[in-house]
Amino acid sequence: MAQMTMIQAITDALRTELRNDENVLVFGEDVGVNGGVFRATEGLQKEFGEDRVFDTPLAESGIGGLAVGLGLEGFRPVPEIQFFGFVFEVIDSVNAQLARMRYRSGGVYNAPVTIRSPFGGGVHTPELHADSLELLVTSQPGLKVVIPSTPYDAKGLLIAAIRDNDPVVFLEHMKLYRSFRQEVPEEEYTIELGKADVKREGTDLTIVTYGAMVHESLKAAEELEKEGHSVEVIDLRTIQPLDIETIIASVEKTNRAIVVQEAQKQAGIAANVVAEIMDRAVLSLEAPVLRVAAPDTVFPFSQAETVWLPNYTDVIETAKKVLNF
Repeated sequence: MAQMTMIQAITDALRTELRNDENVLVFGEDVGVNGGVFRATEGLQKEFGEDRVFDTPLAESGIGGLAVGLGLEGFRPVPEIQFFGFVFEVIDSVNAQLARMRYRSGGVYNAPVTIRSPFGGGVHTPELHADSLELLVTSQPGLKVVIPSTPYDAKGLLIAAIRDNDPVVFLEHMKLYRSFRQEVPEEEYTIELGKADVKREGTDLTIVTYGAMVHESLKAAEELEKEGHSVEVIDLRTIQPLDIETIIASVEKTNRAIVVQEAQKQAGIAANVVAEIMDRAVLSLEAPVLRVAAPDTVFPFSQAETVWLPNYTDVIETAKKVLNF
């Protein structure tokens, strides 16, 4: 075991798959010599050469088109979109091409492409860098969407994503890149896509969440425990497809739930989770299922983001409404 930050775990996963499969290619803006804006690919070009780890022009549409073509030719591309706020420039390749490739070709062709991209607030980035735009890709059938919350999960999920024959959008919260270290196996391992993880067990309330909000929710659960409340925290890890089985099993045990996301409330992952709970476990509920989310406004300039972003105090407040219903 080694103590790794999330960014180190991601680099380790990329190195592992570049070694294991000569068809794995890593490319994007500044990922070569510079090692990426967050240094996620640092040292990889030197180790594996310019043919397998290389820079592209500053054109997300070109990166997407290249990924589509390489995937059709038997490669396993791992393109980086420098910030997920730039996904608008590449959305045609992702939603209209990669997501439909297996269906369009009647199963003749796969799209084994893993698109990595950082996102998330709390680090005072410029406009369009921090936005939580995951719904743009979770609403498209044919894509898998993964958001790890820990270094251990990041490595295992990224290796699994690269090996998957379907397209995966792998989103990395910037605030988590270097915020803490965790023991991570130095050898290769995978974590099954589409499987949530119970980060904390409890009996009184279920919190369903993902990304940086996992840590806010765990902090809230610790505070609520001091008041005698036992709170279970589920980390979705994969937000498309959802692990409905784990969510429902928890709700049937605790009989109460809230769902926490960093993104704006409207049309979010939280709304989908609430709907699934109501469809499948409404008779187990002893209180309404509530949401914690950002306001339905444009992501604010950095001076105001700490006020705008949900945090553990918001989680506690909402949890108490459900616990005291």
